[in-house]
Amino acid sequence: MKTRIEMRFAALKQEGRAALVTFIMAGDPDYAGSLAVAKALSKSGADVIELGMPFTDPMADGPAIQAAGMRALRSGQTMIKTLALVSEFRAGDDSTPIVLMGYFNPIYIYGVEKFLADAKAAGVDGLIVVDLPPEEDEELCLPALKAGLNFIRLAAPTTDDKRLPAVLCNASGFVYYVSITGVTGSAAPDAAKVAAAVARVKRHTKLPVAVGFGVKSAEQARAIAEVADAVVVGSALVDALYKRLDGNGKAGPGTVKAVTDLAASIAAGVRTARRVAAE
Repeated sequence: MKTRIEMRFAALKQEGRAALVTFIMAGDPDYAGSLAVAKALSKSGADVIELGMPFTDPMADGPAIQAAGMRALRSGQTMIKTLALVSEFRAGDDSTPIVLMGYFNPIYIYGVEKFLADAKAAGVDGLIVVDLPPEEDEELCLPALKAGLNFIRLAAPTTDDKRLPAVLCNASGFVYYVSITGVTGSAAPDAAKVAAAVARVKRHTKLPVAVGFGVKSAEQARAIAEVADAVVVGSALVDALYKRLDGNGKAGPGTVKAVTDLAASIAAGVRTARRVAAE
């Protein structure tokens, strides 16, 4: 049976357009606030939603997402609450794919077998675990695939043709191409370099290729959507949320709207892209 991720990308391929993948941190600024944002994103042009799993040592994340994780942890967000958030989201939306993104430690502490069973039951579709290389596939990747979850791999500018086959061996759902060397939100991607990189990755896989790290505007999203199968936006949305928190760090009346207005603008950029990506 196909996952929601696979069905969504197949449908968008038929439409002839790229996907918009949006990232927010589960529990940022609190449980209710992040749930409200997630529900609104699915109505504002997000084709796939990534939910960050808060962790105290997020080595691949830039300042905006690090701060979001700290806000979530201070608000009491746990893995149990993150899975509950997915379940509550699913009660009103059974079609938008949900990907949990983060680090292995919280999953390991929860217990891999229990985590996979609970994630599947909650309605999670895929995982991105940034600190598990393919050499560790038996730890989580292979059990996740067996449980019916997509395991999404990261590729980077430093992932050469010799390394790519190992990275992509058990990948499923889509490939997440990190468009810059560095942490999230630290620089803007170069569309020309991204085009060449996507073409190179596609020579090694038939999976859709999503491009993220540094996308902040509709213009940037449009340029990437012309050469990739999906555009990932995270830090810009997290920053938009942060800027509309009140003096107590809580979501105010305009917080959800600030995030969804930006998402809708970027979605419009993705949808107006002229597709030239090689199949």
